[in-house]
Amino acid sequence: MHCPYCRNTDTRVLDSRVADEGSAIRRRRQCQECGKRFSTVEQMQLTVVKRSGTTEPFDRDKVVVGVRKACKGRPVSEDDLKRIGQRVQDDLRESGCAEVPAHEVGLAILQPLKELDSVAYLRFASVYKQFESPDDFVEEIASLMSENADDEAQRLST
Repeated sequence: MHCPYCRNTDTRVLDSRVADEGSAIRRRRQCQECGKRFSTVEQMQLTVVKRSGTTEPFDRDKVVVGVRKACKGRPVSEDDLKRIGQRVQDDLRESGCAEVPAHEVGLAILQPLKELDSVAYLRFASVYKQFESPDDFVEEIASLMSENADDEAQRLST
């Protein structure tokens, strides 16, 4: 770590604290050369491994853009989209892996989107799961209807 004042590389950590609800660490440092103090924030970098094998930093905004396309014309607010983006990021971080295959990002989007809007879910799933025929839609809709019936039965029994 370079001192921002004198660029010396010999710095000492004086204090470390958890920040951003556990997703980062704030450190208070002191330069051994000039004696000045400064703070740093360390955050885990979540990396997405694409099908081609290339990697790029996880971008929550890309999740929001993809979900927004599936939600076009649906009664879904911008706040709903941002919550899905945050939930996906949180779920991926909780996995404990620094590198996540792009496929896992898509899987992490499916459940929160299904809970938000079933039509938007079908749109996203049709592209993500590469539906090839109307039968694929029929199967997915039957699965959704079965889940909804099970949820309703469970709700009524309590």
